[in-house]
Formats: sequence, structure tokens, C-alpha cells
Amino acid sequence: MEKRKRTNALKDDENEDNIWWLVVQRGLAPSFISISLFALLVRVAVSLHPYSGAGKPPKYGDFEAQRHWMEITLNLPASEWYRNSTANDLSYWGLDYPPLTAYQSYIHGLILRNFLPDSVSLQTSHGHESYLGKLLMRWTVLSSDVLMFFPAVFYFIVVYYSGSRTGCKSDWAWHVAMILLNPCLILIDHGHFQYNCISLGLTIGAVAAILSDKDLLACFLFSLALNHKQMSAYFAPAFFSYLLGKCLRRQNPLLEVLSRLAPFERGIYEDYVANFWCTSSVLIKWKRLFTIPSLKLLSLGATVSASLPSMVQQIWAPTSFLAIDEPFLFKWMMHYALLSMFPLMCRDELILPYISLSALFILLYHAPGGRKEKRVALSPSNLKSFVVVFLVLCSLILHVVYLVVSPPEKYPFLFEAMIVLLCFSQFLFIAGYTNIKQWMTLKDSALENKEKKHL
Repeated sequence: MEKRKRTNALKDDENEDNIWWLVVQRGLAPSFISISLFALLVRVAVSLHPYSGAGKPPKYGDFEAQRHWMEITLNLPASEWYRNSTANDLSYWGLDYPPLTAYQSYIHGLILRNFLPDSVSLQTSHGHESYLGKLLMRWTVLSSDVLMFFPAVFYFIVVYYSGSRTGCKSDWAWHVAMILLNPCLILIDHGHFQYNCISLGLTIGAVAAILSDKDLLACFLFSLALNHKQMSAYFAPAFFSYLLGKCLRRQNPLLEVLSRLAPFERGIYEDYVANFWCTSSVLIKWKRLFTIPSLKLLSLGATVSASLPSMVQQIWAPTSFLAIDEPFLFKWMMHYALLSMFPLMCRDELILPYISLSALFILLYHAPGGRKEKRVALSPSNLKSFVVVFLVLCSLILHVVYLVVSPPEKYPFLFEAMIVLLCFSQFLFIAGYTNIKQWMTLKDSALENKEKKHL
């Protein structure tokens, strides 16, 4: 009997590590399909609203930029896609994303040309906004989401829970909903109009590959993400540090050099975004004080310096991410990421989807059976509760003020600056806390190993 029990236990362990057994026996597939269909319907509903630059000549907005890149890649040879010419005026939404975006634009352009040639004809299609053209453009984003982002999320969830006996069905469903119904991604891609789902899908796939100990696959997928959109470089320090940490533990480690494209000609930041450069520009006029080459070096130095503590910890002890272990920080980050997008959503006339998706996120986050928050033990609970309530009230007041109050003529961007300042302060707090948490985790792990050695 004992031998049979041990044999069954071994079989159970093997099954737990088998991804397809997890999908079939634990019923992950039906849950994922149901949530995916709902997430797809939400995307379709948001896409019915206006997009960036709708009916606003002469340059319109990001919708026109993406359409124009399809026009350029279809009608010009690849050698001329990034060069200024009479047929490709770079001052009119010049292609400044990495090559994979250009080839994605070419493929989507083929679809548009097949159904509506006028929408991508060279030069004569500028500002094209026919009903069918808009429908086809929205369809390209939806199809990209379904083909790239959704499968990557499924791969990540399955890999994360494979071999884990602690995760119940509600945990999987909650995680899938949190990722697929991310309001920031939906608003930017299906409202404002972008293709972030492709680069993010590749990045999530790379994370899942790392969790599966498939480092070469992770490198391949993340390299594709970097070659699709420059913003994927925000994740580069984490990937680089983790993989370098693993390499240094091998007998003959090989070091690689990573590089990225950065269109500094647009400036060190665009619009009012909640980053260090935009926030500090209220007092320090970076663009006036420094040349573009100087700003490149300054930006590189500041980015590396800010990333260094976390990178050193990852090199010292490669570990997984904290987002799932700290759901409160995830909610807090999402709240202020949404607030930082609010002025842009107002300009794009996407206020209704913004409010709807924010409410949906809060409802799903606090749904029964979801992950329970861990207390952030940085201050007494009463003080922490007061600060949290105060900051949430500030964000709600800023929403209302931005909508109903006109800024002073002397300071037309006053409210944008206030939103940027509040959001950046919270992003800075999250960065500081997660760095502290990383090093505390390392310390706890070292103490645990020390105790095991004594035993």
C-alpha cells in the first residue's frame, strides 16, 4: 500500500509539472476562454469611441501616424522607410519606431489595401478617415491583441501555476482578468490607437519563458519586443540583470551588450508624462540648458543609476517578480497610471471608456476569490490608511477640476502639471519600496540558507 501511495504521489507530481495536464484537468482553458471573450467585447466597445486626432487636421494624431506608416511601407522600398525624401516627408509622422513595427505596418497595410486601396495610397491618403478605413484599422489592433497578447497571457498563467498546488481556480481567473482587462492597455490601444499589445505580448512571453527555464526563448522573444517598440527597453534592466546573474553562476559566463533605439529628436519626453524629466522641468528647463547629445548622456546615466540597485540585487540573486506577491502595489500603480493618462483621454474624447474601465478594474480587483492584499509595513496602519485615503481623494479632485475648471491664462498647463507631480511621486514611492523589498527578500533568503546549514 505504501509503495502504491508513493507511486501515485510521484505520478501526481509529474502531472503537476505537465502543462497540458494542468490546462485540461484543472479547467484553466474554459475560464481563460470565458474571460478572453469578455475582454474582447470590452475592447470592441472601447473601439467604438473616438481615437487620437479624429477629425483634427493637419497632422491628426497617432491613428494617422499608424495608417501613414502602412502607406509608406507598402509603397516604398525598405531602404527608404526611414529616409527623408519627396515621397517620404519625415516631418509628417516619419517612421521612428524599430524595424519590427515597420514590417508589422507593412502586413497590416496589405490588409487595408486589399479591402480599401485608397486608405493607403501614397500621399493622397493623408488624413483618410472613411468608415471602412477606421473599421479596418480597429480590426488590425483587435487581431494583433488576439494573436499576440492573449496567447502570451495564457502561456504565462499556465507556466506560473504549473507545479503549484496552492493556486486555486479563482486565483487563475483573477490573474487572467487583471492582465487581459488592464484598463491602461485597452484605452491606449483600442481608444487612443496603438499596437502596444504586440510588444507587451512578446515581453510577457519572454517572462513566461524565463519561468520555464527557457532562457534562449526568453532572449529571442524579448529581442523581438525591443525591435518592435523602444518602450520595451524599460524592462531591459530586469531581463539583463536576471540573465546576467544566471550566466555568472555558470562555469564559463559570456557577457552580451544590449543596445536600443531612442528617438531623442522628439525631445527627452513627449507631452505631459509622469516621469522625472517632465516633472522636474517645471523648475529645470532641460531643453534650454542642454543640447540633444548632452541630454542623451544625461538620460542614460540617470536611467542606469536609478536601475542599478535593483539590477545588482538581480545579478546577486536572480529571482522572480513581486507584482503577484504585492497586489496592493499593482492596484496603486494602475490607479496612478490611469490618472497620468487622463488628460490624453480627455483630448481623445475617451472619458466614458476611461471611467468604465477604471470601475471594471476596481470591481474585478476586489471580486470575491481574488488575491488578498498584504499590508505594506512601512508605517503604522492608521497613518497609512490616512495617507492612502488622502491621496485617492487628491486624485479624484484632480479628475473633477480638470474637467470643470479652466486653468489660468498665464499657466494653461497647470492642472496637467499637478497630475504629473502627483503621479510621479507615487511612481517614485513604488520604485523605492520595491527596491527595498527586493533587498529584504535577499536578506531573508540568506538568513534562511544560513539556518539550513546549521541544521
